Amino acid sequence: MPLARSRLGLLLLGALLTFVVYLLLPAAQQEPHVAGARPAPEKQGRRVANVTVHVGTVSGEPPVFYREALAGPQASGTASPGRLDVLFLHGQAFTSKTWEALGTLALLAGEGYRAVAIDLPGYGNSPPSEIVSKAQDRVAFLDYVFQELGMQRPILVSPSMSGRFALPFLLARGEHLAGFVPVAPVGTKDYTAEQYQQVQTPTLIMYGDRDTTLGPQALQSLRHLPRHRVTMVPNAGHACYLDKPEEFHQALLGFLHQLN
Repeated sequence: MPLARSRLGLLLLGALLTFVVYLLLPAAQQEPHVAGARPAPEKQGRRVANVTVHVGTVSGEPPVFYREALAGPQASGTASPGRLDVLFLHGQAFTSKTWEALGTLALLAGEGYRAVAIDLPGYGNSPPSEIVSKAQDRVAFLDYVFQELGMQRPILVSPSMSGRFALPFLLARGEHLAGFVPVAPVGTKDYTAEQYQQVQTPTLIMYGDRDTTLGPQALQSLRHLPRHRVTMVPNAGHACYLDKPEEFHQALLGFLHQLN
């Protein structure tokens, strides 16, 4: 009798454990949920990475800074009719804060533009993401950034490393950009003159005169864009916007004013 009771107890305990595991299994399989957030699109079963966003504000207004999963609240609302959106990417050694520290975001906001800078995946406060390892994935990534930030045909500013994101987008979705500002971007040699000649996006090619590698190399490829102009920033290196911010800002604003 004691043996039978022991067996019965073990059977009941096993059934109880099975029931508990059954209840917990669906919750373990679900993604963590952020209150108020909509699901981000998936690429081969993986979510779009979080992105840090800085938004330019007029002098005297509190800065807008938040982190979102590209599915949360939009940055400072959507663009109003007639106002151009400007999205700033960054180089490998920099983040979105670079444009804030230079005063670029505040300057453009004061001129009536909606200026936004983001940390690309794996930089600044944005965690790494495997979904941007391929060119087509980076195109989809920027497409979704524009969508979630409410940007319709923005101007894309792309220095150095960020060319890996901007150039594939330019060639695949050039009609979705009102303008393009490459600042000695990488990856220009990955595309042919014929591919560049198909793009009708107004472009301002910028580089520093002391940048003797990426600057001239990018110019050699990008000069095949039909609607381009070139600004060489004097006495400036690869990050010409850091060396000569006033000259950089002047050239950028001149280009934006022409687009208006």
